[in-house]
Amino acid sequence: MPGEVVTGLDHVALAVRDLEAAVDAYRRLLGRAPEWVGGDGGARHAWFQLPNMALDVIAPDDANPGAFGDVIRAHLDAHGEGLWALAFRVEDIEAAVKLVRRRGLRTSDPGPVRTTHLDGRKRYWTTSTLQAEDTGGLNILLVAPPRDGQPFPLSPAEGDEAAAVTELDHVVVRTPDPERAIAVYGAKLSLDLRLDRSNADWGVRQLFFRCGSAVVEFAASVKTPRGDGPDTSGGLAWRVDDPAAVHARLAADGWNVSDLKRGRKPGTQVFTVREGAPALPALMIQQTAPGAPQED
Repeated sequence: MPGEVVTGLDHVALAVRDLEAAVDAYRRLLGRAPEWVGGDGGARHAWFQLPNMALDVIAPDDANPGAFGDVIRAHLDAHGEGLWALAFRVEDIEAAVKLVRRRGLRTSDPGPVRTTHLDGRKRYWTTSTLQAEDTGGLNILLVAPPRDGQPFPLSPAEGDEAAAVTELDHVVVRTPDPERAIAVYGAKLSLDLRLDRSNADWGVRQLFFRCGSAVVEFAASVKTPRGDGPDTSGGLAWRVDDPAAVHARLAADGWNVSDLKRGRKPGTQVFTVREGAPALPALMIQQTAPGAPQED
């Protein structure tokens, strides 16, 4: 479509200090195994591939230093563990970079990225990095489809498929400036702003941008003046088909979970995983609960 930049959410990248500990936590949280573990450039990572995006867990490789590992290490020193970047899929990265530059976003030239699996296999793709000063403070990547044209294999469930996370539902970003978010993510990156609502009882204004089959939600306080500070991560919400089964699995595994309840959105059931992995708390949500009334 003319003027379109982003076609979907490619992956969410987390920066962590201890890769093995973080991978173990996300295996247990998602109920799925990573489909790729490897690294290059001074960093190691594990890739959890879901149908509508991937979770990329990244740690510096102290035994094999390199430029990318230095970037991750500096981020950890400045911000601690958690969200490192949102990576958006583009079909034609050269055209996308040209378009966002015309719209006033500074970005690196598209360049190759390589990752080497523990067994020696290699993957290649092409990315471009936007300057965080232009995006409101978050690291944003533009990512071309895999170089060989083949989608990455899905991460298999460990145990009962019904008790595993199915997809990402939405990413939450806290922003002091919702108008900036509309300008950057709506006008310049062409994400589809589906809903802009304010709720005085909750004290928040929410912007919901559709991104493929996921959503990027920006939340801004309506009780404080608009500011120019950086956007920050507000967490991830994961989609589940059987919330009772997922809740039972996580509770039995010792996770700190809230009660399962009806969500604010009619027809949903939700619960929160409060702690136990980087980038938590996380919301678990079922979107298809027939006849479920709205939570008061």
